[in-house]
Amino acid sequence: MQKGNIGVTTENIFPIIKKFLYSDHEIFLRELVSNAVDATQKLNTLASVSEFKGELGDLTVRVALGPDTITISDRGIGLTAEEIDKYINQIAFSGANDFLEKYKNDANAIIGHFGLGFYSAFMVSKKVEIITKSYKEGAQAVKWSCDGSPEFTLEEVEKTDRGTDIVLYIDDDCKEFLEEARISALLKKYCSFLPVSVAFGKKKEWKDGKQVETSEDNIINQTAPLWTRKPSELSDEDYKKFYHDLYPMSDEPLFWIHLNVDYPFHLTGILYFPKVKSNIELNKNKIQLYCNQVYVTDSVEGIVPDFLTLLHGVIDSPDIPLNVSRSYLQSDSNVKKISTYITKKVSDRLQSIFKNDRPQFDEKWNDLKIFINYGMLTQEDFYEKASKFALFTDTDDKHYTYDEYQTLIKENQTDKDGNLIYLYANNKDEQFSYIEAAVNKGYNVLLMDGQLDVAMISMLEQKLEKSRFTRVDGDIIDHLIVKEDKKANALEPDKQEMLSVAFKSQLPSVEKVEFNVIAQSLGENAAPVMITQSEYMRRMKEMANIQAGMSFYGEMPDMFNLVLNADHKLVKQVLADEEIACAADIVPLKFSIDDTTKRRDDLKKKQEGKKEEEIPTAEKDELNELNAKLDELNHKKNALFTTYAAENKVVRQLIDLALLQNNMLKGEALNNFVKRSIELI
Repeated sequence: MQKGNIGVTTENIFPIIKKFLYSDHEIFLRELVSNAVDATQKLNTLASVSEFKGELGDLTVRVALGPDTITISDRGIGLTAEEIDKYINQIAFSGANDFLEKYKNDANAIIGHFGLGFYSAFMVSKKVEIITKSYKEGAQAVKWSCDGSPEFTLEEVEKTDRGTDIVLYIDDDCKEFLEEARISALLKKYCSFLPVSVAFGKKKEWKDGKQVETSEDNIINQTAPLWTRKPSELSDEDYKKFYHDLYPMSDEPLFWIHLNVDYPFHLTGILYFPKVKSNIELNKNKIQLYCNQVYVTDSVEGIVPDFLTLLHGVIDSPDIPLNVSRSYLQSDSNVKKISTYITKKVSDRLQSIFKNDRPQFDEKWNDLKIFINYGMLTQEDFYEKASKFALFTDTDDKHYTYDEYQTLIKENQTDKDGNLIYLYANNKDEQFSYIEAAVNKGYNVLLMDGQLDVAMISMLEQKLEKSRFTRVDGDIIDHLIVKEDKKANALEPDKQEMLSVAFKSQLPSVEKVEFNVIAQSLGENAAPVMITQSEYMRRMKEMANIQAGMSFYGEMPDMFNLVLNADHKLVKQVLADEEIACAADIVPLKFSIDDTTKRRDDLKKKQEGKKEEEIPTAEKDELNELNAKLDELNHKKNALFTTYAAENKVVRQLIDLALLQNNMLKGEALNNFVKRSIELI
């Protein structure tokens, strides 16, 4: 028997393995099973070039549970005593000490480098044994044993068959790995597509009301998964079945891309376009990354562009190491090439479907939209390609490319300054009357109700020349697309004020909402009252919800315009009644206001050009008194209009109808509206 110390130049590798790799300790099974698969594949390779002439026989890799052990067995090339000494004992590689010190805080960087994959066994074991016999003729079987210290033993033993058994004596704090369900889940996660059959126990079947083992091996993997096969051999049903194997609870995919490239890097895989739901985050991290059919991760940021993390599927590349740190990924040139390649393949596939089957593309647009928009917003080179096939959808559910839509609206929706005005709604039901008014005017209205449409609008206004997006409820219809300079106000200032004060006084209090009341000439057939909101302010508030640094806008109240149609008979009637009802009190008040205003203005004119200290105190006091008197008179005047409005049921009814139309009438105000409506009937 040989005894010795593992040749590692740091004091002890095992505490580092235990401590710094603890959070990821389940990967020991991936490392050991993939090592067994490698040993088996090497034997196959030697047989194919006639360097091994014996019988290959059953090459299944086996994982078995004992009372306190896990054993991973293969019938691969095995190891001689000299090879154990070289590959297991001699970790005294150049710079090992520096390497361990540098990466001790990065678990993924240690495992898999410099042959340390085997040592991941010590993350879960108090003792590890290797019982192995080389495929070479006349080889002596040996047993290596180590209890997690630098000391090991190596002795000759009897073993009839070639290959290797690795026996892990599981630590007391890792007993979870002795549970059949836990190992089964890990094998499914990491080993489902290894290229050599892997068996975990025997298949079970129900017999006499209980599960019993059969004699058939429980093979846990597909050795030739779909992405390793030629697309010409596969049917649509094969691709769909594989998708459901990967994601059992998912809807059917929209379509897929089979990746296969040999130069300048190796990459295979299948990427599926899922039916994307509205919540982006829930659909991320569904791409599984493999290295030679060994599962690595489903966190693929850095390997594929951010917007492509919405795709599902598999990428397999030997050029992406099994164990990598984030910083490594971001700087690796192969990874950058892979990212560029995948982006190009995706855009080419979308372009192809758009070109060859436009009806299918239109039909699937609602599912593709969030994915394509996300790409256009985050990746400039994708925007350039996607802008040829990205679509607008109008309120009649018709689809147009950007160029097609420009042609459609150019003649009728260009304003007096030559800007192309894109009208849009984000809720067909809530904005129905505004959409109807626009359509009656001969305009087309886009439906932009997607999660990313606010950001898309801002981007497209920068990308599309002389183009502006305006929501249909952003103003009255004649002001949405201004074809000529605006005419003067429909009413004299006094009448504007009478209506404004009357209606504003009857607006219900809505939290974080402010109203500005204006009267405009909208035509006899237009609605008597409508509510609009400034495009700029609404967009700023919407952007605040999705963009950091804009929370200031999110805290501001919503600003709405209550627009009174001065041409409508109901508004005319309210104004006429108000003038009659308030005339007796308003005339003397107005005389006092005019007189006080004149005296104040004369006094202010007299003080023009004088410094503060040059104005006599008496004049300052008089000016203050005049201002206070004006405030008081205006307050009395507004009180008269308010009293009138409170008694006029039509005023409140018109306000509530406008609020109701905009889904802003709730609670007590809604209840009062219903009662008043019944009374009016």
